[in-house]
Amino acid sequence: MEPTKKTKGRGAQKNVHNRFLQDVHETRADFLEYCHKEGEEADKNKTTYTNVFPKTIVNKVQSPDVGMTYSLNPYQGCEHGCIYCYARNSHEYWGFSAGLDFERKILVKRNAAELLEEKLKKKSWQAYTIVLSGNTDCYQPAEKELEITRSLLKVFLKYKHPVAIITKNSLILRDLDILTALAEDNLIGVNISITSLSEETRRVLEPRTATIKKRLETVKILSENGIPVNVMLAPIIPSINSHEILPLAKTVSELGAKSIAFTIVRLNGAIGEIFSDWIHKTMPDKAEKVLHQIESCHGGTLNDSRFGSRMRGEGKIAEQIRNLIKLARLKYFKNTQMPKLNTTLHEQYKNGQYSLF
Repeated sequence: MEPTKKTKGRGAQKNVHNRFLQDVHETRADFLEYCHKEGEEADKNKTTYTNVFPKTIVNKVQSPDVGMTYSLNPYQGCEHGCIYCYARNSHEYWGFSAGLDFERKILVKRNAAELLEEKLKKKSWQAYTIVLSGNTDCYQPAEKELEITRSLLKVFLKYKHPVAIITKNSLILRDLDILTALAEDNLIGVNISITSLSEETRRVLEPRTATIKKRLETVKILSENGIPVNVMLAPIIPSINSHEILPLAKTVSELGAKSIAFTIVRLNGAIGEIFSDWIHKTMPDKAEKVLHQIESCHGGTLNDSRFGSRMRGEGKIAEQIRNLIKLARLKYFKNTQMPKLNTTLHEQYKNGQYSLF
């Protein structure tokens, strides 16, 4: 039996079974009753950090529809707790649940900068944009103290190598000095994820992310400093934020964003169960409506893993969303676009400084 009390400050409201594990962990009602009588907490709801030491850090992206070729993730798991996050499933490969474990058990790659430097110095490596946060946010709360992402940016700058960033966190502004230096040689592009203009919606969807106000300020400050910004309206969730596409596009265009991108929510793997449990507890009056509309975008199922259609959706609702995005681009981004990053400088800086020969 699962606890019925809402877990504050978290997206997922339970741990779901890890498909790779035989044993199932269950929170029983008699245990909860015992904790209540003894005045103990059944679940302390704390975030823990574990150091891991991978041998490589740059990942070749095999999926043909994610818009990147190489990614780098200094953290596994993400304390932001976005309920819809596709990366939740990856936590199962580490032996954890895609639910609360994903938000509370964070794996930290402290040797990330050293591994990146080794990669960029290899004679066989040819410069190609590497995306920070292809899986989990490189500016999640742990980064404020650990500064692993900042150390990675220093490596990219040292070797004049192009890098793109995806984040929901205004903490990126801490590294404005490095970002502006990268921008001088067209080596940086930033993707800021903004799913809503409503702070109430943000709090329930993405409980530990930066506020909407701070994210909008981040778009403005980055743009004013010559750093190109693409805003990710992702994911679009029918009947939750689908009505905000045009207001969002207009707002971020006025703040200097060069483009927008979108995906339609897809609840693959364990996320279908996690999201369904969450919405019944958080928005019980509209839960079934939202779930059925999501299903209508993916051939009648919450779990859609088909390349090409999984992010764009299908059916009437998905078509309406795509048409709104098309209209938004015509109205607000007709003459702007993200620049292609510079891959020509790195070869001359393979040893960490400019080479004349």
